[in-house]
Amino acid sequence: AIYNNMKQFIRYLISSNIGEVVSIFLTAALGLPEALIPVQLLWVNLVTDGLPATALGFNPPDLDIMEKPPRKSDESLISGWLFFRYMAIGGYVGAATVGAAAWWFMFSPEGPQLNYYQVTHHLQCIGGGPEFKGVDCHVFHDPHPMTMALSVLVTIEMLNAMNSLSENQSLITMPPWSNLWLIASMALSFTLHFVILHVEILSTVFQVTPLNGDEWMTVMKFSIPVVLLDETLKFTARKITDVGEPVKDTWAK
Repeated sequence: AIYNNMKQFIRYLISSNIGEVVSIFLTAALGLPEALIPVQLLWVNLVTDGLPATALGFNPPDLDIMEKPPRKSDESLISGWLFFRYMAIGGYVGAATVGAAAWWFMFSPEGPQLNYYQVTHHLQCIGGGPEFKGVDCHVFHDPHPMTMALSVLVTIEMLNAMNSLSENQSLITMPPWSNLWLIASMALSFTLHFVILHVEILSTVFQVTPLNGDEWMTVMKFSIPVVLLDETLKFTARKITDVGEPVKDTWAK
C-alpha cells in the first residue's frame, strides 16, 4: 500500500505538471493571449497541488491488493503504459486549460466573441487593420480568460487527485470518501481558490476576477472529462495491459 501510494503521489504531480507545460506550449504555438502567468503557476504548484498530493499518502489499499502477485525486484516505478497515461492526462489538462481561455474570447456571452484569427493574431490588434475593425484591443488584457484557465486547471487537478485514489480501481469501487483527508484537502484548495478570486487585493495580485454561474458551468464542462478519460485508461489497464498471473498460480510456482 505504501508503494502504491507513492506511485499515485508521483502520478498526480507528474500528470498535473505535464498539463501546465502543455498549456504554456499550446499558448505559444497557437499565438494565443497568455492563459496563465508565473504567479498563478506558482500558486497552483505550491498551494493548490500540494494539499491533495499530501493527502494521497492516506489512500487505503486497493481492494484487490491480496490478489496481486509480489512485485519483481527489477520492476520499474514508471512503465511505458504508465508514462502514456501521464501524457494522456497531462495533454488533456493543458488543452482544457487553454481551451477555457479561448472559449471566453470566442464564445462567452460576456466576452468579445472574436473569431479564431483575431484571437491568434491579437498582437496585431494595436496596429489596426480590417480584421480588427470594431475590436477594443483592451479586451486582450481582461482578467476573465486567465481566470477561466486558472479555474479549469485547479478544478481538473482536484478531479485528477480523485483519479489518483487508485492506480487501476474505478471511482465506483473506490469512491472519493474512502480517503477523507483527500476530500478535506480538496475543499481547502477550492476555498483558497475562491479567496483569491473574491478578495480584491489578492485578485489584483493574481490578475483574476470572480466568475458568474454560466462561466463556472463551462469550467465544469471542460474539467469533468478528465475523470471519464482516466476511467477509460483504468479499464484498459484492468482488462489488457496490467493483467498478470493470479496470485495463487504465482505462489504455486
